[in-house]
This record gives sequence, structure tokens and C-alpha cells, in this order.
Amino acid sequence: MPYLAVIAVAFTLTFLAELPDKSMFASLVLGTRYRPSWVWAGVAAAFTVHMGIAVTAGQLLALLPDRVVEAVVAGLFVAGSAYMWATSLRPQEHANPDAARQGERTPSFLRVAGMSFTVIFLAEWGDITQVTAANLAARYDPLLVFTGATLGLWTAAAIAVSVGAKSLDLIPMVWVRRITAAILLALGVYTAVVAITG
Repeated sequence: MPYLAVIAVAFTLTFLAELPDKSMFASLVLGTRYRPSWVWAGVAAAFTVHMGIAVTAGQLLALLPDRVVEAVVAGLFVAGSAYMWATSLRPQEHANPDAARQGERTPSFLRVAGMSFTVIFLAEWGDITQVTAANLAARYDPLLVFTGATLGLWTAAAIAVSVGAKSLDLIPMVWVRRITAAILLALGVYTAVVAITG
């Protein structure tokens, strides 16, 4: 796959998968309470660390024989697809931005960025975006996957902290989850065919 295509696939999958995710809502709520650029700095740093971990895990997976890797990656893509589809069937929950507006003390950049980093870093473990990046890194150039996935997460975080809670009524999260599920399923089927045909 060409370099830009790998970056584009990693970007698209992680961006779409992150939109309905708990981390996006946490970023959104933090962005309604604190200066958005400060929140984004902490969130972006946490996403960068997580993508580094995911790509490393993918490279460890790539040490296995090719057919085993292809089979595992196909299974994980299909499992990710099933997860995204199942979550699209759940009732949507909206963050309450007014609940986050407590206290008037103006915190420092380090406090806001550190808190944002910690919230996202803890929330992202085992997230579908991390699993997807690991799968892609097992198959494609890890630096390209890291670049695309990190940019996708940064973009989702930028939207979350800048747009605010008012837009949640306009974004059909069910369809975002279903589109992501379809893309993951297509990648899973493709990878399974590659694993079977060699």
C-alpha cells in the first residue's frame, strides 16, 4: 500500500472510531470547562503516547509467522467491527457540560494539560483505536501508521475541545459507529483472504 494510503487509512479509522468514544466526550467536557488549547495539549500528548505503545505492540505481533499475523489481525479487525456495531445499537448518552462548570478558580496551563493527559491516558487503555493501530502496524510501516493514527486522534480531540457540547445533538454518532464498523469489517475480510491465500 502506498505511503499516503497507509496514513490515510490509519487517520480515517482512528478519527471515526474516536468520535463516539469516551475520550472524546471527556475532552469535550474538559474543553467546556478549561481553555481548549490547554486541554488539547494534554489530550494530544496522551494520544501520542498511546499510539507509540500501540505501534510497538503491533511490531511485536509482526514477529510471528505471516499467516498467524494475518489471521490474528483479521480476527481483531472483525472483533473491532462487531464491537463498533454493538455500541451503535446502545442508546446514546450526552455529556452534561453544565455539570463540568464548577468553581471559578483559573488553573495553570500545566495543571489543565496534566489533568487532561491523565484523564485520556487512563481512559484509552485497550481502546478500539489502540487495537486498530496495533493491527495496522503489524501489517504496514509502523511510522506511517503512527503518523496517521496520531493525526486522526489529534483531529478528533481538536474538534471535541473546540466545538463543545451543543453540537452533540447534530452529530449522528450511531452512523459514525456503523461506518467505522463497516470499514473494520472490510479490512478484516480482506486480511482474512490474504491469510488464507497467502
